[in-house]
Amino acid sequence: MTRHLPRLALLAAAASVLLPFLAIFSAALQPQSNLSPGLDWPSDPQWGNFADAWTTAGFGALLKSGALIALGVVPLALILATLAGYGLSTLQVRGRGALFAFLMLGMALPYEAIVIPLYYEMRDLGLLNTQWAVILPLIGLFMPFGVFWMRTHFASLPKELTEAASVDGAGSWRTLTRVLLPTALPALTTLALLYFMWAWNQFLLALVLIQDPAKRTAPAGLGKFVQQFGQNIPLLSAGTLIVIAPIVVLYLFFQRHFIKGILQGAVK
Repeated sequence: MTRHLPRLALLAAAASVLLPFLAIFSAALQPQSNLSPGLDWPSDPQWGNFADAWTTAGFGALLKSGALIALGVVPLALILATLAGYGLSTLQVRGRGALFAFLMLGMALPYEAIVIPLYYEMRDLGLLNTQWAVILPLIGLFMPFGVFWMRTHFASLPKELTEAASVDGAGSWRTLTRVLLPTALPALTTLALLYFMWAWNQFLLALVLIQDPAKRTAPAGLGKFVQQFGQNIPLLSAGTLIVIAPIVVLYLFFQRHFIKGILQGAVK
């Protein structure tokens, strides 16, 4: 019996994740007149609910805006986190320990506390009501975790790699790009997926810093959709599935790299 406990635990964990998705999917296919859909599969699935939700909430513009924000955040944040992690782990930077500790304080800072200052700062910069008003703050907010993640990866590599590159005459930049970065693909992929997920799911900053509903993120648009159609459970469920679909597709596509990056960090 004991040897079957890990499998039972995994099955229970999988069921706890899959059952809510199945419930939402089943509810999305119910007739819109059904205000209390259960787990029963509808006899006549209403696939048109997805089209109605897409049109009513304007998800086309929201998904485009959310993608612009996420694609603006991820590359810049990855580059900055990689450079900072490399510098704090490998280069002999004076006071790097204190600098890293100061940077880690950002992980304890709730971004809700800086929304109002950010609003006035973006207004003074003329970026209010644009995607940049969300992209730039998110890059800064993501830096502490990203630097911690990449610093941990680079610090765990054998020093012989950088020493051998130095003996061969490679400078710091060449050591990073030719020697260390090829080993960091799982870590970078995992961090990129986390960044994309966090940027895609951004709600508060998009709601406060962008007044045009069509320029907000999909979750922010879904929040307005809930206010209008909170009683229409099938339509609301269809909208929820539309919002989370890109994250699920990306995870399924990069799941091997994601899991490898997580396990690699755990082992190290």
